[in-house]
Amino acid sequence: MSNDPYADPYALATDAATALRSATGVDSFDVALVMGSGWVPAADAIGETVAEIPVTDLPGFTPAAVAGHAGRIRAVRTASGANALIFLGRTHLYEGRGVEPVVHGVRTAIKAGVRTVVLTNAAGGLRPETQRVGEAILISDHINLTGANPLSGATFIDLTEVYSRRLRTLVREVEPGMAEGVYIAFRGPTYETPAEIQMCRGFGGDMVGMSTVLEAIAAREGGAEVLGISLVTNPGAGLVGEPLNHQEVLEVGRATATRMGDLLAKVVGKL
Repeated sequence: MSNDPYADPYALATDAATALRSATGVDSFDVALVMGSGWVPAADAIGETVAEIPVTDLPGFTPAAVAGHAGRIRAVRTASGANALIFLGRTHLYEGRGVEPVVHGVRTAIKAGVRTVVLTNAAGGLRPETQRVGEAILISDHINLTGANPLSGATFIDLTEVYSRRLRTLVREVEPGMAEGVYIAFRGPTYETPAEIQMCRGFGGDMVGMSTVLEAIAAREGGAEVLGISLVTNPGAGLVGEPLNHQEVLEVGRATATRMGDLLAKVVGKL
């Protein structure tokens, strides 16, 4: 018998969903939100907290390992009456724990009834000529340069529309004129080199980061609609001549928390 808890990741997600229902007292959730680096304070605006637990109270979840990620799960009742599941942080591929822990939260959410997944992240902007630091940008598509995929074997999933056009249209009802772009994901944890940034621009990328794409693929496999939003926290390496650091990412997140929270609350209210 295998000692690997992720040997059957779908059974593990089912167990985690059962434990989640017991811990929160919520039988089924409508929407899940994954809060990226610096996004945690924005969660306070989404609705009334019903319960909040450490992720490690549930099977298969690993402790938070990155500053700006709280390592907790919050059950929220929104003003529209929806049950929202908010992951206050995520596991990243660069933590070295493998792919399964990265997508375990999304799979657990789907087993708990979720049919809409909102993925947020902090990203480097690849178009400083048109993007502003602190700007939220809809993800229209992605390029996966992590070298990983949460699916294996003959599991063929159509990714023609990973990020729901319907949901992006809904966001623009809340925030008219909100820009959209292509998100490129690297494994990390190093920031990209200036040469890699120029490559990404040549590929047609608009934002770059170290998360989101594996979760999006897992969500689509599970039949959920996906909405992706990047918060531009800095220009990509070499574009403005300034060095990059994680503290800058967190500071931009804190500075924009109220605005991002209001945006998410309005969007979730329309789902």
